[in-house]
Amino acid sequence: QVQLVESGGGLVQPGGSLRLSCIASGTIFSISRMAWYRQAPGKQRELVAAITPGGTTNYLDSVKGRFTISRDNAENTVYLQMNSLKPEDTAVYYCYKSGASAYWGQGTQVTVAS
Repeated sequence: QVQLVESGGGLVQPGGSLRLSCIASGTIFSISRMAWYRQAPGKQRELVAAITPGGTTNYLDSVKGRFTISRDNAENTVYLQMNSLKPEDTAVYYCYKSGASAYWGQGTQVTVAS
């Protein structure tokens, strides 16, 4: 059974930083494309960043230069380093594993406010 467990969300002031983590179990993590999505109240879920098994990344335009996705295959973990956070980054952030069967984590709340 595949499980994705996120952590690292919280309340941060504008301009601050947070690092989200997602630990995967029950799957061969090293060959999985992983991603972070987010959903703000009243908005559709959107792709924030993704990383292939080989380490190729892509980002939502509005987070380029501020967010970095990375992975540690030995630890079955994918990270999202978020710097220079803005109020519009406020959302629930979800870890996602794509493949023949896709899986979502439970989500972690990120709130950017003064």
